Amino acid sequence: MLNLLYLVLFIASCDRLHSQTIQNINILYANEEDNDVADKAVDVALDYVKRNSKLGVKVDIRKVVGNRTDSKGMLDSLCKTYGSMLDNQAPPHLVLDNTMTGLVSETVKSFVKALQLPTISGSFGQEGDLRQWRDIDDSQQNYLIQIMPPADIIPEIIRSIVINQNISNAAILFDSSYVMDHKFKSLLQNVATRHVIRPIQDESSIREQLQNLRKLDIVNFFILGSLVNIRKVLDAADSISYFNRKFAWHSITQDRGDLKCMCKNATVLFAKPLMETKYQDRLGLIKTSYQLSSDPEISAAFYFDLALQAFLSIKNMINDGGWPGNQSYITCDDYDGKNAPERKIFNLKKYFVKDTTETPSYGPMHVATNGQSFMQFNMQLTAVSVRAGSSDKAVNLGIWKAGFNNNMSLIDPDSMGNYTADIVYRVATVVQAPFIMVDDEAPKGYSGYCIDLIDEIANILKFDYEIFVVSDGKFGNMDLKGNWNGIVKELMEKKADIGLGSMSVMAERENVIDFTVPYYDLVGITILMKLPKTPTSLFKFLTVLENDVWLCILAAYFFTSFLMWIFDRYSPYSYQNNRDKYKDDEEKREFNLKECLWFCMTSLTPQGGGEAPKNLSGRLVAATWWLFGFIIIASYTANLAAFLTVSRLDTPVESLDDLSKQYKIQYAPLNGSASMTYFERMANIEAKFYDIWKDMSLNDSLSDVERAQLAVWDYPVSDKYTKMWQAMKEAGLPNTLDEAVERVRSSRSSSEGFAFLGDATDIRYLELSNCDLQMVGEEFSRKPYAIAVQQGSPLKDQFNTAILQLLNRRQLERLKEKWWTNNPKAMKCEKQDDQSDGISIQNIGGVFIVIFVGIGLASITLAFEYWWYKYRKTSKVITIQDNPPQNTQKHKSTSENSKKLVPGKLYPRSRF
Repeated sequence: MLNLLYLVLFIASCDRLHSQTIQNINILYANEEDNDVADKAVDVALDYVKRNSKLGVKVDIRKVVGNRTDSKGMLDSLCKTYGSMLDNQAPPHLVLDNTMTGLVSETVKSFVKALQLPTISGSFGQEGDLRQWRDIDDSQQNYLIQIMPPADIIPEIIRSIVINQNISNAAILFDSSYVMDHKFKSLLQNVATRHVIRPIQDESSIREQLQNLRKLDIVNFFILGSLVNIRKVLDAADSISYFNRKFAWHSITQDRGDLKCMCKNATVLFAKPLMETKYQDRLGLIKTSYQLSSDPEISAAFYFDLALQAFLSIKNMINDGGWPGNQSYITCDDYDGKNAPERKIFNLKKYFVKDTTETPSYGPMHVATNGQSFMQFNMQLTAVSVRAGSSDKAVNLGIWKAGFNNNMSLIDPDSMGNYTADIVYRVATVVQAPFIMVDDEAPKGYSGYCIDLIDEIANILKFDYEIFVVSDGKFGNMDLKGNWNGIVKELMEKKADIGLGSMSVMAERENVIDFTVPYYDLVGITILMKLPKTPTSLFKFLTVLENDVWLCILAAYFFTSFLMWIFDRYSPYSYQNNRDKYKDDEEKREFNLKECLWFCMTSLTPQGGGEAPKNLSGRLVAATWWLFGFIIIASYTANLAAFLTVSRLDTPVESLDDLSKQYKIQYAPLNGSASMTYFERMANIEAKFYDIWKDMSLNDSLSDVERAQLAVWDYPVSDKYTKMWQAMKEAGLPNTLDEAVERVRSSRSSSEGFAFLGDATDIRYLELSNCDLQMVGEEFSRKPYAIAVQQGSPLKDQFNTAILQLLNRRQLERLKEKWWTNNPKAMKCEKQDDQSDGISIQNIGGVFIVIFVGIGLASITLAFEYWWYKYRKTSKVITIQDNPPQNTQKHKSTSENSKKLVPGKLYPRSRF
């Protein structure tokens, strides 16, 4: 009997003990439609609590489900359910919020904050994304708690991959299992990566979606979704040949399976959750014993752990006395915005982070502030190769630990470089030597200053490029309708990443595209003309005087020589008429016709004419001839020097002003060039200034004094460019540089023909590579050359850094020296005469011909003299001693005859 009494007492005590450890808690559960994973996970958590009485908790749950976009309906349901719980004297200990995003989630946050209800939320959103909870204070953060679901933390792996691979552009595609609205701003914040985030379209439109993204110059693709949706995207990419070295593909999923697609030849970086070994048994038990079978597995485990840990936190808080006994509640109808209950000492977070006896089914919760709390887990990163629709191999690359700004733990840090898209930029250009020149032997098919420059930049920034010439051959000009052409158009339409060439920085271009820092000095506009050729002649010294003058000088020479012979023959005081008088003179000269010709000729030379005539009349003739010769020689010498100098100084145009003031030389820039724009705008500005001045002058509101101040005789506004622009249009603007050069070469001379106005670099190179062209005048309207990129492109800052590095290393100077000073196509031209040069042999060589002709004539004369003296002429010299003696009379007669026959000078006997 006594034993029976002890047994009854023991059973009663056990029942009383049991009743003391079982804690009833009331839960208000809020969720949104289609979030079935969370619903099923909460049901499993309730079943787990029910079947494990040792946990000492009994949960009474009231469920509210709303549409993501129906805020009013959700609020009505919450208030109704909450009101019924108050009516039943069972106020909620906790609001379990599994809404994901949108108006329904904001409604729940606003509801619990207003009524000060303890809440644990599994909604999406980082710090500041929960708009209704942005201004909660520290005490409220202790009972308004948000834990980010795995689908909200997994996208952060994209940030780690982008930073690791230094990706400059990215397209992020996601399916309905991810919420990315709040990621647009935060995912790649402070990362220099141009990116777009788009939901995956339906299967029939995925190809078009990928092609549109490619038009945005995107080559790096990230797919966030289920394995089924990832396969659809990869198959669409394979159908349009998007698996090559120019593209990189990354697939990220919450699913457990392997990556599959029907790709012919693809390599994809694949990331999926990796469960730690210590949690596998726990999850296996929950899945098999409690049917936690929803997919994705990691999300189901998260919602299960979140619900279970929330239930146990409330139970432990109540059992430990942390739950205030005097909790007050108000209904939605009673709330007026000011009468919310205060819960200053309510610290639910302390018990939520407290260790429990329940092992996590996937990973522990990391609880910090709202937007920074999440379940801890790892993602396995592998490189999957697919060949002919089946997985060829999978290379394990490493692990990423879930979190913010976490680096990947890679097996081989260098291995990630094998799976990046080659950075290949599209470069639009215009062929213009020496900046861009077609070269079949060059790797890219082009060579030049800019090719060397872009190669240097590519070596610094580690990228490759494809270059193409724009179809219209223009750098870019805007028409009257605001439409652009040339390189600028290609950049605006995203068909090119870089505009390369001798492209000037202009204000209107900077409104639609961006320019890097200048890579070349300020370059202006200058003039290209045909190089004048100074006419040369071996007998140019004869052209100093006109033919009539030469004939008159020759006539004066013969006439003076003839007069001297006449005066000497008939003057009684001449030598030949007074031989006895002058027989003792050392110099005896008989001025016969031959001697007169010789005297007049030699009188014109520094040697002088020799012995002058004896008679006064002859000397007067000689003096007159000397004076004539002095004047003629002095005039000839002065005119010869002036003639040669003037012929070398004959440059009709030396500046833009000279060009504008003449009419014989036509001139024009290239059609559509920056030079054309300059002259056209200057003409328009002059016209506008004229209109302004005219309106001021004709303004009736001006006083007489003000009107008088505007009264001028001369036109106060220059019309220089107006006239020049009109002349250019009349001359016709060449469409290509080759056409302009051909027109310059076709000019008749430097003072008549065509002059080309263009960039000084182009003209300087044409002068360097052609001997018949010259640059004239100083540069004007100087502008720098720079590389063009798309507006807002991150390449601008990257290129700026690279160009400044090249500048500091003096590499730009070396490139300039290579393509200008040491250019292999530079011509070695014959130096033209200038003011400092002497007279060239081409202009004075005739005097040497005169010498050779004189020597030739002298040689012919010598031969004639020899022949004449030896063979034709008998000796006139009589040797008296050889004659026999005769009678005296005869002797006298002979002596007298001998005196008459013997000349003043006896010729010697011939030696021949």
